[in-house]
Amino acid sequence: MSFETQIRIPATYMRGGTSKGVFFKLDDLPEAARVPGAARDALLMRVIGSPDPYGKHTDGMGGATSSTSKCVIISPPSVPDHDVDYLYGQVAIEHAFVDWSGNCGNLSSAVGPFAIANGMVDPARVPRDGIATIRIWQANIGKTIVAHVPMRDGQVQEIGEFELDGVAFPAAEIVLEFIDPADEGDGDDGGAMFPTGNPVDTLDVPGVGTLPATMINAGIPTIFVNAADIGYTGTELQQAINEDKAALATFEAIRAQGALRMGIVTSLDEMAKRQHSPKVAFVAPPRTYVSSAGKTVKAADVDLVARALSMGKLHHAMMGTASVAIATAAAVPGTLVNAAAGGGRREVVRFGHPSGTLRVGAEVTQVGGAWTVAKAVMSRSARVLMEGSVRVPCDDVYRS
Repeated sequence: MSFETQIRIPATYMRGGTSKGVFFKLDDLPEAARVPGAARDALLMRVIGSPDPYGKHTDGMGGATSSTSKCVIISPPSVPDHDVDYLYGQVAIEHAFVDWSGNCGNLSSAVGPFAIANGMVDPARVPRDGIATIRIWQANIGKTIVAHVPMRDGQVQEIGEFELDGVAFPAAEIVLEFIDPADEGDGDDGGAMFPTGNPVDTLDVPGVGTLPATMINAGIPTIFVNAADIGYTGTELQQAINEDKAALATFEAIRAQGALRMGIVTSLDEMAKRQHSPKVAFVAPPRTYVSSAGKTVKAADVDLVARALSMGKLHHAMMGTASVAIATAAAVPGTLVNAAAGGGRREVVRFGHPSGTLRVGAEVTQVGGAWTVAKAVMSRSARVLMEGSVRVPCDDVYRS
């Protein structure tokens, strides 16, 4: 009996922010996987080790969490005045599905370093020492991200003193600017940032009740509710939510109804293919708590506390895209996030999350009654963990 061998695909395993993912150059993929479709999805699922009914990713590169079940494809720019295209795939863990509906704000921090290290950026744009400004086209959502990548002796500087709660070790700081991060929108509701046109709406959720909610398109579509309205304090850690099936069902019900109101889906049946977005989050005024690392986060040191779910589970820190949504909503008077932060106008917000705190800025303006956001800014870090090749069993579906 003969057996197929494995194929090798050049790849880099990188941490970006509080996430990890497998990075590929588009041209290194098998020919059938260089275009969107079943072949690409099958390949990335096999790389990660999905679907895994055991939920462990033992036979793949994934880490069996939403933060570590990710793939990135980098290619030459398709849009003028950009350095690279960045395409992100969120791989489901127990199901055969890759969600291409949104961006990963954390892994965005690793795109610039990967592109520089792999010779994908014009050398004239990369200083030997100093800061390389890399313009990234986020292909999933059609937005620009500007990454400010530190350089030393002609190489990306990865090691430094910047500490990011949710990451065990310090590294070099990478500043990210998410340009015009709100959805373009196509309706007459008075503003694309708020798909209903309102900073707060009443959301009817069967089995849960009627809740005030802020639904916003910024960074990633996000539904915010008050922690107190669903029986929480906003200081919960993962085990308080992720081990409670009833709680997870409640959040999924809120997410589904919010997606309907936002126009993201037209029926609840579509939610099975929208696992990555929209996000659902809950917020509360500042409150002292102990983080997952045992660090005391004092109420006086944050403007509000926030928790968000990703792929059906409470995130261990905070998604980068949801951080953009938090900063943007906090800057707009009248939203639930703004109210939790004490009200008023603000360009910067520091919020508490399960792993610690994060500072994010957003520049918003109001014209003719509609709110827009010019950009959101945050700091992250990135590091190469391993580079070489991933191996996957030969398969006629995705091999060239």
